[in-house]
Amino acid sequence: MDGAMGLRGLLLCVYLVSLLVLQAMPALGSATGRSKSSEKRQAVDTAVDGVFIRSLKVNCKVTSRFAHYVVTSQVVNTANEAREVAFDVEIPKTAFISDFAITADGNAFIGDIKDKVTAWKQYRKAAISGENAGLVRASGRTMEQFTIHLTVNPQSKVTFQLTYEEVLKRKLKQYEIVIKVKPKQLVHHFEIDVDIFEPQGISKLDAQASFLPKELAAQTIKKSFSGKKGHVLFRPTVSQQQSCPTCSTSLLNGHFKVTYDVSRDKICDLLVANNHFAHFFAPHNLTNMNKNVVFVIDISGSMRGQKVKQTKEALLKILGDMQPGDYFDLVLFGSRVQSWKGSLVQASEANLQAAKDFVRRFSLDEATNLNGGLLQGIEILNQVQESLPELSNHASILIMLTDGDPTEGVTDRSQILKNVRNAIRGRFPLYNLGFGHNVDFNFLEVMSMENNGRAQRIYEDRDATQQLQGFYSQVAKPLLVDVDLQYPQDAVLALTQNRHKQYYEGSEIVVAGRIADNKQSSFKADVRAHGEGQEFSTTCLVDEEEMKKLLRERGHMLENHVERLWAYLTIQELLAKRMKVDGEERANLSSQALRMSLDYGFVTPLTSMSIRGMADQDGLKPIIDKPSEDSPPLEMLGPRRTFVLSALQPSPTRSSSNTQRLPDRVTGVDTDPHFIIHVPQKEDALCFNINEEPGVILSLVQDPNTGFSVNGQLIGNKARSPGQHDGTYFGRLGIANPATAFQLEVTPQNITLNPGSGGPVFSWRDQAVLRQDGVVVTINKKRNLVLSVDDGGTFEVVLHRVWKGSSVHQDFLGFYVLDSHRMSARTHGLLGQFFHPIGFEVSDIHPGSDPTKLDATMVVKNRRLTVTRGLQKDYSKDPRHGAEVSCWFIHNNGAGLIDGAYTDYIISDIF
Repeated sequence: MDGAMGLRGLLLCVYLVSLLVLQAMPALGSATGRSKSSEKRQAVDTAVDGVFIRSLKVNCKVTSRFAHYVVTSQVVNTANEAREVAFDVEIPKTAFISDFAITADGNAFIGDIKDKVTAWKQYRKAAISGENAGLVRASGRTMEQFTIHLTVNPQSKVTFQLTYEEVLKRKLKQYEIVIKVKPKQLVHHFEIDVDIFEPQGISKLDAQASFLPKELAAQTIKKSFSGKKGHVLFRPTVSQQQSCPTCSTSLLNGHFKVTYDVSRDKICDLLVANNHFAHFFAPHNLTNMNKNVVFVIDISGSMRGQKVKQTKEALLKILGDMQPGDYFDLVLFGSRVQSWKGSLVQASEANLQAAKDFVRRFSLDEATNLNGGLLQGIEILNQVQESLPELSNHASILIMLTDGDPTEGVTDRSQILKNVRNAIRGRFPLYNLGFGHNVDFNFLEVMSMENNGRAQRIYEDRDATQQLQGFYSQVAKPLLVDVDLQYPQDAVLALTQNRHKQYYEGSEIVVAGRIADNKQSSFKADVRAHGEGQEFSTTCLVDEEEMKKLLRERGHMLENHVERLWAYLTIQELLAKRMKVDGEERANLSSQALRMSLDYGFVTPLTSMSIRGMADQDGLKPIIDKPSEDSPPLEMLGPRRTFVLSALQPSPTRSSSNTQRLPDRVTGVDTDPHFIIHVPQKEDALCFNINEEPGVILSLVQDPNTGFSVNGQLIGNKARSPGQHDGTYFGRLGIANPATAFQLEVTPQNITLNPGSGGPVFSWRDQAVLRQDGVVVTINKKRNLVLSVDDGGTFEVVLHRVWKGSSVHQDFLGFYVLDSHRMSARTHGLLGQFFHPIGFEVSDIHPGSDPTKLDATMVVKNRRLTVTRGLQKDYSKDPRHGAEVSCWFIHNNGAGLIDGAYTDYIISDIF
């Protein structure tokens, strides 16, 4: 182990979420001492197992919307033996981690950012050799959680320090800083210190703590602002943290929010420092533009229940907020597409009332004709140019809400993107709202970005109505359209997005760039746009004297923050652009984003941070990653084990630059149950079915050399029809590696590690990676599970959920073999016996009893069989639709192909 610090048993659980949760484990009682000596004495007296948090501080410095956060905590172990602590920090999803350090026993362990390809190569090697650690991820609505578990030596202390950065975005006339507070115990020195410097001047500032009573908030939150500077300080004493005067529990549990805005006396806010500029454009006192808005709403069957109720509530409220000068229409899409009027109508009192009646009355349909609904909505807005010229100066907006994937009409996503792009042709923005987690959010996001809008997820919760209204309120008041911010071509070397389709009240457009040498003094910005009934234009010049004054006040911090603001925005835009393209163009964008991420030290989707000099008892070193949009929060259930729990992306089942490409064809068993045996030597496949009763357990893989086994238990179809074959499916899998006492039980509901000893239980809603004694298990949320065994094989379990129109009425599992070349030659089982080469010859191909299929004679294992050419489905890559596989079907439960009779593979216990 690196360093002389003896940090035994480092358990890494890096969950990502917004700002600040520090706990010593187990949970501690109060410690209220004041002097240093009494503090130590009280800590020893009151701390559970001798561990207490001495300090927990958050320092946030904002300079011209660029926020730099440092979270520092010190934990003390006064016990005579080692203790485990956990450091949890929640950060905004939009933030980038830029530094992490741990100081323990006089040694510093510093985070090192590298490209993710290199990190993943190390990780994939680690999955086999056990030399390095993996990644951990989790996502909430707007936050990400970072957690690290660490063993602290006796009579010693450890200090954690995490740094992250973000650009604050103006919404509804204010900027917001959100700090999640959840220390889970009383903290001796707790502090949140927010320092704000805004060259335009601060016009308002407020701070609130959701967890504090009003009176206590007034006592403990100090806030002030004057001119360019604002300050918020929250420093509660131990007694002020207590949930009651005699309690040892803390009431600090919730969000600490700081909101502010800047003065808008000048139209221009143009900062130039250190050959970089930042231009903030948010004019006020403009007249709201009338708008043409079409709402395109998914009414497929999956919207039933609370979703459609909340959607109707939101639409009714939104219609009630329409202005008399606005024009609108409603389009509904299910199996068919229907519009309320088919053209724009004015938001008169009578029309709004009729529209509300329509919303209250509409009922749900079956399928999802997303393409048809969008094209109908686009056509209604496009009619403005042709038949309603008097409305052409309005701001047109298209808003679409869906909760699922396209299943009717055009369903190919690339074709839908093309259709929408060609229909809109850049005339107006498209905003996509994805309701719930069953939508392809990346698809919606790309579609919006290609059409000057953005996508937002609406979470299935009690406040979904408010979420929908909240989104609409951000775009309800357009002030300008076709906003173009131009800069001298000979002066600008790099530039972020400078053209925006619309500017809305309460928002802000930010453009940043890099300026050529000796061009700062002549730098300017010209802004052109269309407003309500008039053209908008202005020129912004750099106030050199004011800039010198600002540099004297803020110095290097201002220069540094302007440059990092440009880098942050540039990386965000490059990452967004690469979502829309493929091939060489995508590679070039990725290369640019990666180079800037490394140059400026940001943990982005293309980089990872490893912590030098740290490892657990197995030699695993922690790596910190940026989570994806769909990554869920993780929980460790049951007793703590010596495995790493994480959410690993990209999925090992997907092909990317970071993962090994899996074979196009795999051996496996799925559905009723159909066995597919890939025979690479023949570039062909063999298939057979096993027809048995529900409850029967079958041996799928058995390696006598190691004892490794996979067994599956059959379940029946709930919707059994009298006189028909009762289809059976795998509803339970037992995977065991006796050499390491590893067991994994998988059902369509849960994944249980070591069920016989009360191990942790995970659901298919989790995203996690489990590692125990040479076995790595990756759970990919609602999709699949991949298990890799050192010196063994790699296997995939596919989750099949019941969906509308499915012939199966019960969730079930599929099982696939991704890699088996390290399994011993003695491996057996219904699948295991085919891990090694098998030869066969096919002859006498002729039409069979079914004229649509061919029969043939096959010689295999010295047996002559009649086989039939047919199709089965491989669901290893697409659990919903699968991919068709041509194969030779062996009849009678595989008789003649499998060794012995199929009944020889029936066993009594899942393990």
